[in-house]
Amino acid sequence: MIYLDYQASTPLAPEAAAAMRPFLGDDGANPHGPHAAARRARAVVEQARDRVAALLGPGGRLAFTSGATESLNWAIKGVARARPERPRLVTLATEHAATLDTMRWLAGHGHELVVLPVDRAGLVDLDAAARAIDGQTALVAAMLVNNEIGVIQPIEALGALARAAGAVMLCDAVQGYGRIPVPVAACDLIALSAHKIHGPKGIGALWLREGIALAPLLHGGGQEAGGRSGTLAPMLCAGFGAAARLAGARMAEDAAHVARLWTRARDTLGPGWLLNGAADPRWHGNLNLRLPGLDVARLMAETRDVAFSAGSACASGSGRPSHVLRALGLSDAEARASLRLGFGRYTEAAALDEALALLMAGAARQGLAAA
Repeated sequence: MIYLDYQASTPLAPEAAAAMRPFLGDDGANPHGPHAAARRARAVVEQARDRVAALLGPGGRLAFTSGATESLNWAIKGVARARPERPRLVTLATEHAATLDTMRWLAGHGHELVVLPVDRAGLVDLDAAARAIDGQTALVAAMLVNNEIGVIQPIEALGALARAAGAVMLCDAVQGYGRIPVPVAACDLIALSAHKIHGPKGIGALWLREGIALAPLLHGGGQEAGGRSGTLAPMLCAGFGAAARLAGARMAEDAAHVARLWTRARDTLGPGWLLNGAADPRWHGNLNLRLPGLDVARLMAETRDVAFSAGSACASGSGRPSHVLRALGLSDAEARASLRLGFGRYTEAAALDEALALLMAGAARQGLAAA
């Protein structure tokens, strides 16, 4: 199997696996307990917290969560509950379902939701943003790197608009953290996920700028200082910390590697495979393409040796065309003729070449030649 679905999840780094392995044995203490074994477990958690936070710099605190979905839910609902005098929530049409669905839920409970459009390149309309973000706005939420098309949004500009209006800026940095610098200075809240940077599944984090207070999402023991309840898993924290440390050390190397693979893939496929979203600014480990007339569902069924996606893994199986591609102005037919190839640190050029050959052969069986 050739794995080209890095936006859905990344392979676990050997270094992260090694950091987690001791906790599969006798190191099973609760990190929130008072005894020596618990204190050793807590030290592992705090070391991991420092490593994850190191890529964001000073000025905030980091709370571990079960993943980015929880982080986004907590950030959005927490701000909305903490600032009832500001009913407006602002986000982008291309956001992850964890953001859009949470805000839609709040809109059904008395909040006002503004969903900003994007252009054909997938970039936000900043003029529309400036009109929407006002003194009634509690929260502005935007992804740094889009999970379906890889486009990098102008978080600094959105953050400046939010700050000028007295609103809180939430950045979904799940696809960008560890890959590109996160514009922390423009943000008040930042959502992260371990398994997008070669860490384990089941753990994420929410970074909160000093002075930002959120109403809790989960009630209980209040184990995390930011207000998140629940017993942390030292094993998952250790894996996240190791993955973050490695990502920081390899950021430039990983970016150069995916840029080479991006160029190789585009040259191999040719101009008949049309790019969805801007080529720049973009994370080049995400190649979202459409071939007019292509039946992607059939291609996936016939190309079982290649793991790739027809859209977001979180929405796969829904039968609906991608809301991200529809926001770009693509028709349902164009969206259904699109696929996403995701590659990264452990993708080898020879494996990519083999996968591309299989995909092109599958398209040719449908009578399509992308010359």
